[in-house]
Amino acid sequence: MQTEILQPTEENLIRAAEMIKRGELVAFPTETVYGLGADGLNVEACRKIFEAKGRPSDKPLSLHVSSLEMVERVAQVSAQAEKLFERFCPGALTIILPKNKIVPDFVTSGRASVGIRIPANEVALSLIRLTGTPIAAPSANLSNLPPPKTAREVLENLSGRVEIILDGGQCEFGISSTIIDLTTTEPQILRHGAISAEKIMEVLK
Repeated sequence: MQTEILQPTEENLIRAAEMIKRGELVAFPTETVYGLGADGLNVEACRKIFEAKGRPSDKPLSLHVSSLEMVERVAQVSAQAEKLFERFCPGALTIILPKNKIVPDFVTSGRASVGIRIPANEVALSLIRLTGTPIAAPSANLSNLPPPKTAREVLENLSGRVEIILDGGQCEFGISSTIIDLTTTEPQILRHGAISAEKIMEVLK
């Protein structure tokens, strides 16, 4: 497979969206790091993410969506979640919520919950809107290597493993999103990232 780096023109975004609809992989920028995207409701497409990255199969995938309506398609949104989406999304926050049946168990590694994020990046949002489906997109690197901040770094990691890399320039943060779990009795920060735990907990008080 020949990997192409493409500018995110309207034509190339449509082409990338068609590839995702067909079950292929596309790497794209977010404001945190580059993601390796597949149709998040297609098990075979998501299986390709694990193969391309060499990712352990017990690590669940989170879903990138473009709107609160899309969040509600895939997860049960609590009052706490609504507050966080209102304050931080689009943004560098992944919120873990109880999943709806539409999300395959394979995607969540058998868990009853799913991580959801609305990225604050126009290329990412355009791609999600054009596909019309949540996109599963862990960082576009080989497992155990640093997450890529540029299209060139994605190519160094995944050349020959992904057909298209959309080049949106350097990512704003260069570190992963913060992950908060709202399925536990008390909200839990599972990964510290671009948004501080203090800011998040302030909103939930």
